[in-house]
Amino acid sequence: MDKQNLYEMMTLQAQGLLEGRQHPVSLYANLAALIKTTLPYVSWAGFYLFDGEALYLGPFQGLVACVDIPLSKGVCGKAARTKSTVIVDDVHAFPGHIACDAGSQSEIVVPILKNGQLLGVLDLDSYEHGAFDTTDQQYLEPIMAFLANVL
Repeated sequence: MDKQNLYEMMTLQAQGLLEGRQHPVSLYANLAALIKTTLPYVSWAGFYLFDGEALYLGPFQGLVACVDIPLSKGVCGKAARTKSTVIVDDVHAFPGHIACDAGSQSEIVVPILKNGQLLGVLDLDSYEHGAFDTTDQQYLEPIMAFLANVL
């Protein structure tokens, strides 16, 4: 199945998971599991939540991860700081990259915004160089907007 078809299927599943009244931790946890199990090129899928000063580790699927990320560091920090999606084809070439998993090669980070306010970021890693592109961005941004609306 190609990337676009995977995302079409995953988007419908995500909408179903996010419907109804649920605790935010459950929403984040189920979305991380859905993304990790649907996209075969994703090695780590999770959320970093914003506490007003920095990002802290939320629900995720994958190897153990960094706990705190200042907005001044890494791909997650840049996406949070700029409130825009960041795609990195080669994380080792990204200045200030935080290497939680030495095997990671590429990354996409999508901010979660509600009424312009940062709630956190979705962070996806891959063991493949250049795994993420505008197709990922095109589907992940609306899913994160949908998530923000139900939080």
